[in-house]
Amino acid sequence: MAGFDKVVSSYDEAMQGLSDGMTVIAGGFGLCGIPEGLIAQIKRMGTRDLTVVSNNCGVDGFGLGVLLQDQQIKKMIASYVGENALFEQQLLSGALEVELTPQGTLAEKMRAGGAGIPAFYTATGVGTVVAQGKTHKTFSGREYVLEESIQGDFAIVKAWKADRFGNCVYRHTAMNFNPLAATAGKVTVVEVEEIVEPGELAPSLIHTPGIYVDRVIVGQFEKRIEKRMVR
Repeated sequence: MAGFDKVVSSYDEAMQGLSDGMTVIAGGFGLCGIPEGLIAQIKRMGTRDLTVVSNNCGVDGFGLGVLLQDQQIKKMIASYVGENALFEQQLLSGALEVELTPQGTLAEKMRAGGAGIPAFYTATGVGTVVAQGKTHKTFSGREYVLEESIQGDFAIVKAWKADRFGNCVYRHTAMNFNPLAATAGKVTVVEVEEIVEPGELAPSLIHTPGIYVDRVIVGQFEKRIEKRMVR
């Protein structure tokens, strides 16, 4: 990787610098649009005591769920955790700390973190356990709670295409949390299906500008379906 060229050739290089105790923000929603190869690399590295921020924690044996097998995740910040039996076991046993956050608030925490905004007020969660211990303020007669933004040591993201400068395009619903996560990492690594040359992506179609991206790698994706529904 040299100059503006963000492309790396190995997963070792893609996740270089990740160490125990760091915070990782991961894009994806369920199993849709998850950076499968980057998650697998964290598994191979054996990095521990991680705080992972993502909409959910995958499923048993796939997605972020593989990081639970050796208890690599110390704390999970998520909005939905209902598809993973091992997650439930570790939560109930006290082996895993969990911070549940409303989905829209979690998205805004990432966006605000990427925009350099340290905190924001939202009405979501007022009057519930989500708001306990947090600062409250009234605006125009309505009560709001102060939520701190999130930044990660690493952000791992899945995109459809990127050019060598790191400009990214997401496809359909795989967009989900990925653009937000991409802005919120001190080091942002994007796993893509295809790399094109600079200039091949129309500027009007780019979702994440390369200024946010540090490394790009081409991956192979299983794209597993979370729940296959048939008549």
